Amino acid sequence: MNTSEWISRSVSRLLPETRKTPEGDPPAADGSQPASGKGSAGGGTSAEGARSTRERLSATLRKKEEALSPRVLRRTLEELKAIVDPRVSEVEGGRRAQGVAGWYAKATVEERRDMWLLMSEQFVADAQKVKLAQAQFAAAVGTPDEAAAEVHYRRATVSPRRRLLQRFSVFPEGIRFLVDLRAEMLPYLKADKRLQALDVEMEYMYSTWFDVGFLDLRRISWDSPASLLEKLIKYEAVHDIKSWTDLKNRLDSDRRCYGFFHPRLPDEPLIFVEVALLDEMASSVTPLLDESAAAVDLNKATTAIFYSISNTQTGLRGVSFGDSLIKRVVETLKAEFPRLRTFATLSPIPGLRPWLAKNAGPMLDRLNDKERSELGRALGFEPATAEHFLGGLDKPLALDAKSPVRRMLKRCAAHYLSQEMVEGKPLDPVARFHLGNGARVERLNWAGDPSAKGLKQSYGVMVNYLYDLKRLDKHRSQLADGKIPVSSEIERWLA
Repeated sequence: MNTSEWISRSVSRLLPETRKTPEGDPPAADGSQPASGKGSAGGGTSAEGARSTRERLSATLRKKEEALSPRVLRRTLEELKAIVDPRVSEVEGGRRAQGVAGWYAKATVEERRDMWLLMSEQFVADAQKVKLAQAQFAAAVGTPDEAAAEVHYRRATVSPRRRLLQRFSVFPEGIRFLVDLRAEMLPYLKADKRLQALDVEMEYMYSTWFDVGFLDLRRISWDSPASLLEKLIKYEAVHDIKSWTDLKNRLDSDRRCYGFFHPRLPDEPLIFVEVALLDEMASSVTPLLDESAAAVDLNKATTAIFYSISNTQTGLRGVSFGDSLIKRVVETLKAEFPRLRTFATLSPIPGLRPWLAKNAGPMLDRLNDKERSELGRALGFEPATAEHFLGGLDKPLALDAKSPVRRMLKRCAAHYLSQEMVEGKPLDPVARFHLGNGARVERLNWAGDPSAKGLKQSYGVMVNYLYDLKRLDKHRSQLADGKIPVSSEIERWLA
């Protein structure tokens, strides 16, 4: 995201006026609407009816629900302002920021929240200067003064908050401190819209600091430091790593694991991907996780299967690494294994089961009389209802290949992955990621993940997304036009 795009999207959130009017409040940074409820995450007080930091700073006494007294709040604000004092150097500003971070480490969650509010509400761009610069820019469009007016407008919208974040990033553990701070703050955003300005600023700054051009792609192997391997176990988000033996299997000779690392977080993968090298497209995760299975002969490997991708830093939500990670890994694998021809995933479908619970009825209405009758006979109820169908899926692994119930579920899965969209993007979060990167929906796999988690998410069904390197741009264009790219096999399920 460049500066102009960020300004046009976010400047209204940073102006004091947007926080004064209850009507038309900007949505939370995660895209949801502000909560009007009576509480916030972590048991904190609701922002509704709470005093602003401006009111508290001019008060004498603390209200019951407020963590810091007005006196301590004023002192904390002065310490934050001292960090961005234009008379001090970057080094001195970083030293002062480190001192505040030391206080923060010992503070309670409620006290930390007061500091977030100070950073969000007290370090704002000057609304009048922004308004004037915007008017001057609008008037200058199409004239020789346009470029200078745009620069002036950009500078006017830069809040002191950005400078504050920059100074925190100076001391050795500053980046780690800021990432963790945002991770702790995120659960409070829906209930307290006053924090949104700080969140938006952080997301913008992090998108710059963690640009993929600054990241290192590193292979993680069994010979990597134990501390790093422990983090793989901790952060694995798709298929839990149950033991060191399990981890060793995932790092065997026919496997590869790669992660993106930031120079300021050298021992912390920001995102990592696990890859299996095979001689065909995988249809089940079970053999991939089988610790007793023999390693594949790499001389026969023609297919790279991405079977797990995990983000590790909650505080970097909104910063995209996945697209670049997959591209870089594909390039690395092709250089090491020239015989590789197929690059695909074996992916979960986390939204399928909850979606089907709400849409089984409409899906049954799509069946013709013959199909509806066959399904009803298989379920023992004619005519079959949505409740009958969902009940027949209680034990999906027991359904044989010819079962009309099994066929109906795969038909529903194909429809869900290829037709269901929201705001022009695939409804399923994993599909949204891979299809947005240029992949296509390739194949459905029955009992691909028979684990309890797999059954809970999608009745055990998994999907392969194919990365056809020659058609990535074509698939992105299709998606931009509102059509999800799918294989002929998926199309047959939709017929």
